[in-house]
Amino acid sequence: MHDVLETDRLLLRPWRAEEAPVLRALWAERDPRVPARRRIDAQGRPTVADLADRIRAMPTPDRTGLYAVERRVEGDVVGACGLVEGEPGRSPELAYELLRRAWAEGYATEAARAVVTWARAVGHERLWASVWAWNTPSLRVLDRLGFVDTGEPAGDPRSEHGQGHEHGANLLLTLALGPPGR
Repeated sequence: MHDVLETDRLLLRPWRAEEAPVLRALWAERDPRVPARRRIDAQGRPTVADLADRIRAMPTPDRTGLYAVERRVEGDVVGACGLVEGEPGRSPELAYELLRRAWAEGYATEAARAVVTWARAVGHERLWASVWAWNTPSLRVLDRLGFVDTGEPAGDPRSEHGQGHEHGANLLLTLALGPPGR
């Protein structure tokens, strides 16, 4: 990916180690229905230091990776957005997460649209997204972008992503971007 993706209100750029507290806040704000491995554990991990180490180890986003979502005017980071590796043999997945204080402002749609536009420009023919069925705001973002539900559960139906898991159904959505050069 480019070093920076720009929208009217946002900059999407690589994370900086000193922004680890923002990542920690994202982890702390996650819905309790999110699987435990994606929330702060009983020992308080990941810590800010753990997350700073992860940031330092991140390669600069190339074809996949999560950007920091920075509001241009305020200059603060309010979340993450980008492409992540999907299931083997499949195009990447769109991923985004914002701090609660940045919800309902259109930032998720704006950031995700910038990533989709970039993905189309570099030749991705399709993107995927997985989202918990109970996550209505994220489903609305994906709908605005043109993603459609495949009717299939995301991941292995026997895993935590399947329909019958305690965390609920994890839906698999897709967006056709068209052939390269379109």
